[in-house]
Amino acid sequence: MSETRRKLTTIFSADVQDYTRLMQADEEGTLDTLKQYRDAMAGLIALHGGRVINTWGDGVIAEFPSVVEAVRAAIDVQNELAGYNGDRSEGDRMLFRIGLNLGDVIAEGEDIYGDGVNIAARLQGSARPGGIVISHTVYDQVRNKVAVGFDFLGALNVKNIEEGVPSYAVRIGGPGNADAPRQPESPYGRDARPAPLQSVLREPSTAQSAPRRSFGVLAVIAAMLAGINLLTWEGEFWAQWPILALATLAALIWVRGTRMIDRGIGTLAVIGLGLAAINLFSWSGTFWAVWPMFALAVIAGLKWAMRRQGAARS
Repeated sequence: MSETRRKLTTIFSADVQDYTRLMQADEEGTLDTLKQYRDAMAGLIALHGGRVINTWGDGVIAEFPSVVEAVRAAIDVQNELAGYNGDRSEGDRMLFRIGLNLGDVIAEGEDIYGDGVNIAARLQGSARPGGIVISHTVYDQVRNKVAVGFDFLGALNVKNIEEGVPSYAVRIGGPGNADAPRQPESPYGRDARPAPLQSVLREPSTAQSAPRRSFGVLAVIAAMLAGINLLTWEGEFWAQWPILALATLAALIWVRGTRMIDRGIGTLAVIGLGLAAINLFSWSGTFWAVWPMFALAVIAGLKWAMRRQGAARS
């Protein structure tokens, strides 16, 4: 018999809007589409450190040790599936609703149970097609850590929860979020209110603007070093070394801030390119950097293979 224990985790609950209608219209095609979308979802969940716990019908339950990564995974899932749906007619699109909750659950073997799971499912049911709704426990952890806005939806009625669960729609610009209901100010903070559209268009978020400021500062420093080198020219362009270091730092900042590539693989790629640049700047007739670059490529390949294997198991 599996051991039963309690733990705190982030629960990810998703299902398909109008799944019955889609099945009635084209049963085999809908099942093929569901499998394709679930495979994409499982890969993104694994990429963000989560694991799929269960799938039934059109539903998916997953859990994440990190609240921030759970929200990022949900955003990536909706953006990825929006791309899939872009090639489909409006009536054939498969739109998922996602709910996220951070709560205490009962874990037995690979399964989890309890109010924490039920709340995630209730939040999912209140999300618009293509949208994400999170509980206040998730919001409190991610409000200043992800580059999205939030709309306070009020307290949702949940079985066994007398006072209801304050919830927020994640404003990601996808279907079902652009016209999310605007509610009075949240009791959990003034910044939970939706920002006016003009301010959203005019002011980049802190998470987006910070890397840009870093790139600007690094570019100014690099230009200053190049200028000093040229103004004090003695036949040697010594500024190439600190400029290379600054370029490497900028690349690492970009890798850390983007969701386009895996951070570990991206970091290895930056290191490899840095070694190649050092080899070329100090060229003595031998391309010695090929060996450490080969080793880094092998490590990156192993990481990629392990990630794919984890996604397949999920």
